[in-house]
Amino acid sequence: MAFAGLTAGAESPGYFLFVSNERSGDVTVIDGTSDAVVTTFAVGKRPRGINAAPDGKRIFVALSGSPRMAPGVDTERAPADKTADGLGVIDVAARKLIDRWHVGSDPEQFAISRDGKLAFIANEDDASIVIVDLSSGQTRGKVKVSAEPEGVAVNPANGEVYATCEEKGEVFAIAPDQQRVIAQMDVGGRPRSIVFSRDGSRGFATSESGGYVAVIDAASHKLVSKIPLPQGSLPMGCVISNDGKELYVSTGRGNAVVVIDTVKNEVVATIPVGNRDWGIALSPDGSKLYTANGASDDVSVIDVKARKELKRIKVGSGPWGIAIVGAAK
Repeated sequence: MAFAGLTAGAESPGYFLFVSNERSGDVTVIDGTSDAVVTTFAVGKRPRGINAAPDGKRIFVALSGSPRMAPGVDTERAPADKTADGLGVIDVAARKLIDRWHVGSDPEQFAISRDGKLAFIANEDDASIVIVDLSSGQTRGKVKVSAEPEGVAVNPANGEVYATCEEKGEVFAIAPDQQRVIAQMDVGGRPRSIVFSRDGSRGFATSESGGYVAVIDAASHKLVSKIPLPQGSLPMGCVISNDGKELYVSTGRGNAVVVIDTVKNEVVATIPVGNRDWGIALSPDGSKLYTANGASDDVSVIDVKARKELKRIKVGSGPWGIAIVGAAK
């Protein structure tokens, strides 16, 4: 689930955060029990999307040799290093990069299939979703979507893959077995990421420039409503609570996390955090939220029940995404 980071080993009392730092090209490991930094190790250029395998033994991180640029900037003035593009493979126990697979052009976010066998990767400058075998690193297919795909999520109920495409404000539903688009939905507002309800009946897409969360009926593949966020919100990442009753949304330069009641589809709380919060993840027991704050180079720790930020943890430069795994037994 892209920004949200998959959790594993929820029954274990301990867990670790792996934070991708886009500007410094490394990953910081944080002990979730003590909220202390354990180590930081290099992974390659521009690590962004980061997710754990369901078994918690490996973590994958999207790497890109394309320079950081605002939309519309002339790419000829800032050539890309395509040799740096890939999917980095991290050994969780060893806490180091053990492999890097070339999986397409400028990968950004991705999701992992329910069985942990495949990754569905958004290739931002190729307008495609690439399907990668996680046992070998081999590409198994490619599905064309529209320009600037970014967010990717897998429906927990039926395995359908949703991809958000920023330029035209679209969400695509993909049948992974058939490797084809089965629906195209116009949600507007540069959708950045997407997550499903626990039962897979709804999808929630964050629309950055629109300042709202788009709600999609997953059965009919239709946009059913838009949840407006507080003024100044630029919604980015999102993660759903363990009971499915709340949705937590990072707001970029809004510097806050917005809490949405998924029954009423309305905002119930706003929690100030660090600067330009992007990636967001939930502790295995659901009691704490974490945000990667790209402009203040730290991770905010949030008490979900108290609706407040507890502390900030300094990490590398430009933290982007967070993946969480349970401690080894």
